[in-house]
Amino acid sequence: MKFSANLGFLWADRPLPDAIRAAKAAGFDAVECHWPYNVPVAATKAALEETGLPMLGLNTSRGDTTIGENGLAALPGREPEARAAIDEALAYAAGISAAAVHVMAGNSSGPRAQRTFCDNLAYACEAAGDAVTILIEPLNHYNAPGYFLDTVEMAANIIREVGKPNLRLMFDFYHVQIMGGDITRRFESLLPLIGHVQIASVPDRGEPDHGELDYAYVLSRIRELGWDRPVGAEYIPHTVADPDMSWLTKYMR
Repeated sequence: MKFSANLGFLWADRPLPDAIRAAKAAGFDAVECHWPYNVPVAATKAALEETGLPMLGLNTSRGDTTIGENGLAALPGREPEARAAIDEALAYAAGISAAAVHVMAGNSSGPRAQRTFCDNLAYACEAAGDAVTILIEPLNHYNAPGYFLDTVEMAANIIREVGKPNLRLMFDFYHVQIMGGDITRRFESLLPLIGHVQIASVPDRGEPDHGELDYAYVLSRIRELGWDRPVGAEYIPHTVADPDMSWLTKYMR
C-alpha cells in the first residue's frame, strides 16, 4: 500500500517546501496539500523535483475565513469569485503538475445551491480538461457545520448530474464513518466514482492506528477491491514538530 502525506496537517509548522522534504524522509510515496497559494509555484516545484514526490492535489480557496467561509462553489451569486478560485487552483496545479483539484462547496443548502455547485463544477471540469481531475469531498457536520456537501451519496448524485468524466469523489474514511459508517460496503458501491482516498482515526482525527476504525482491515479490503493508488494521510498528528510515523511503517508492510 502506498501513502500520501497531507501537508495541510502534517509538518504544518514548516514552510511547504520543507514539509515536502520531511514527507520524503518519513517514507511517503506522494504528497497533497490544502492551500499552497502563499508559496511561490517555483519553490514548491523545486521541492517536488528534488524529492521525486508527486503532488496529488490541492484545494480551491475557502473565501473569507474571517467570517467562516469554507468554499465558494455552492454559493448562489458568488459565481465570479468561485470561478476565479477554480482558475487560481488550476493554474497552481499546472505549475507543479498536481493531479487533482478539490473544489470546495462552502456553507449553503437547497436547490439553488446545488444548481450553482453543479454549474461551477462543470466549469472546473471544462477548464481542467484532461490534465487535472476535479474532486468533491463530503465533510461531516461536526467539523464543518453547514457545509453544503455532507454525504458520499449526495456527492455521487452530483457527479452523475454534472456528467463530466474528470469529476470524481474524494472518499475520506474519517468523514464517511461519522456520516453513517458502513464504510467498506459504501466504498465498494462507489468505487467507480472515487478519485482519491483519505484516512484518519475516528473520532479524534489523529494517527490512523486507533479509534473506531480498524484500518488494518479497511486498507486490506480496499486493496482487495482494486485500489492501488496512494492513500492520503489527512490526520492531525499528536506531535506537530516530529510526528510519530510508526503507523506508516506498520501499514506499508
